[in-house]
Order: sequence, then C-alpha cells, then structure tokens
Amino acid sequence: MTDAAPKNLIGLSRDELVAEMATFGAQPFRARQLWHWIYHRGAIDFAAMTTLAKDFRAELAERYVLARPDVSRAQVSNDGTRKWLLRFADNQEAECVHIPEDDRGTLCVSSQVGCTLTCKFCHTGTQKLVRNLEPGEIVGQVMAARDALGEWPSPKDDRQLTNIVMMGMGEPLYNYDNVFKAVKIMMDGEGLSVSKRKITLSTAGVVPMIERCGAELGVNLAVSLHAVSNEKRDVLVPINKKYPIEQLLDACRSYPGVSNARRITFEYVMLKDVNDSPEEAHELVRLLDGIHAKINLIPFNAWPGAPYECSSNNAIQRFGDIVNAAGYASPVRRPRGRDILAACGQLKSESVKLRRSERDKLEAPV
Repeated sequence: MTDAAPKNLIGLSRDELVAEMATFGAQPFRARQLWHWIYHRGAIDFAAMTTLAKDFRAELAERYVLARPDVSRAQVSNDGTRKWLLRFADNQEAECVHIPEDDRGTLCVSSQVGCTLTCKFCHTGTQKLVRNLEPGEIVGQVMAARDALGEWPSPKDDRQLTNIVMMGMGEPLYNYDNVFKAVKIMMDGEGLSVSKRKITLSTAGVVPMIERCGAELGVNLAVSLHAVSNEKRDVLVPINKKYPIEQLLDACRSYPGVSNARRITFEYVMLKDVNDSPEEAHELVRLLDGIHAKINLIPFNAWPGAPYECSSNNAIQRFGDIVNAAGYASPVRRPRGRDILAACGQLKSESVKLRRSERDKLEAPV
C-alpha cells in the first residue's frame, strides 16, 4: 500500500492554510508567505519560493503539491476568444472561456462538471451532472487562464483578465459552499485580487440561496430569466417549477446592495417565435418594475441538435427598443467564440458519471 497522495494547497482558505502549516509546527506567517507565492506570484513548485528556507521548501514538497487543472485542449476563436477544456485529478473535465474586449477581459468559469439543470436551450444542460467542482478546481481555472495569458505576478493594472463570471458549466448556487470558498480566494487582495464588483455569479433561480449569496459574498448577480410567464419558463428553465417567477423576482428585489449603481442583470436568450414578441417585451418591463436592473439580450447560440433558432435581428431590435423605452438598459450581447462552441450556452465536456464499481476501482489503494 502506498502512502497517501500529497495534499493540494490550491483551494484552501487562509485559515485552512494556517491550520495545515500548524500540523508540522510551522508558524502562521508561513501561511501568508505561501499565499503570496501561490496566488500573487503563481508559483507552480515550492523550489521557486526563494524567500523560504531551502529545508522548509523541501519539507513542503514532500507533503504538498500546487496542482492546477491540466489543459486537455486549448482553442482560439477567430474573434480572439479562448476556450480551455480542463482535466481534473480524477480525469473529469470542464470548460472555461476568456473573452477579450477593449476595456476588459472576462473569464467565464465553471462550477460543476455537467449541470444540475436541464434548460432546454443550453448545450451544457444536455449533459447530466457528473459532480460538483471543488474550491481548488474552481479557482484553478482562473490560475490556468493566467498561466496561458502570462499574467503573473498578479498585476494591479493593465490586466488581460479583469472580470470573472460564474456563468460556465453548472449552477453555482447548487454548489454554493465550494463556490463561496473559491470566490473568497479570488477576491483576496494579497492574491488574485479581483474586486467583488468585477465578479458576477449567474443563477437560473435557486431562490433560497440568493439572499445568502448577496449577504456573504456581495458579488454582482445575474439571473437567467428567458421567459415572462411561468408556463413558458417551466419549459425553458425547469427549475421554475420549484421556484416560479414571482418568488425569483421577490428574491431579486431584496438582494443585498442592489442600487442604481449595482443593478441585477437579467439574461434573456432570444428564441425565434418562442419568447421574442413585443407583448413579451412589455410583460418583461412590467415584471421588473421596482428592480434596479439591466437586461442582456442574448442571440441564441446554436449547437448540434439544438431545438431552437435565434430570433431575427429585427425581432431582437424591436424587443430591445421596448425595454429601453421603459428605462432599462438592454444591450444585445455580441456572440463571441461561436466557431469553437465557446459562446453563451455552448459549453460541454465528454465527462460522464462513473458507475459505483468504476469509482471503487479508481479509489482502491494500490
């Protein structure tokens, strides 16, 4: 029987890192030094940590690793969007996407392998949930992107990665504890140092967790709405059967910190002859009355076997004009990375949930 595998330090909270150092007599300040090297400098091995004593580095290397996800496949779109298929220690995979713009660079991060939900217009939703991602696997996506972008040490200005959106594979609020830990690491000013105002968490409407997310993380909230009636949303976003539109919007109205300066973003995918009529635009305005909000209109991004078509440009323009006239900003999201299936709703991996017998074989001691 072999000794236990070395523990990965990536994904531990500050307190957990202090406790881990204490297990072999290291002082708390060692945890702060490690935090700096891991999250500010992006160190991938302990030998590079030259402010630590050589003997201490050797001891760390015996006990621990600094493991990012492996890149299974890297793709670059003709518009500059980059997509990485990342493989984790158990060979499961998830995708994340970097979208460069003139004034920002946004990383779309996954929270699950597959998805808990089965939204009918979403490619990810056709892949059953395999498992939740651990904190180190979530924050590891940010670190892998910074590796690829050559963005270490963590810069204060002129970043290629300025914003993070939890809009990749999975429903973040169904993996809240792990997402919470990962986002706290992302926000830490002595590490990755991404402001909470630059982080957005997207949910399809897990109502009981929305208030907790606002109170504990205070990040921006995006809500996948996509329909203005329960009857239609039950089909497009089946979680609506559990938490209907009225409950969802009540939770949005009381989201901590919402104001004119910090609006909730409502995502609305434009589906031809499904949810794009002028009547539905007027009903959307009525529903959102009293909520500080903007509405992102998302032209549907097709994928192989998709059951819907994208609304026409005229229909999207007409819908947006109605919403804008009511005082809500309603930008049309420019599709990015469609040619590499990196656009909104197109992410998917080939990972499948293992049978119990297969898991037992992988987990059995050698």
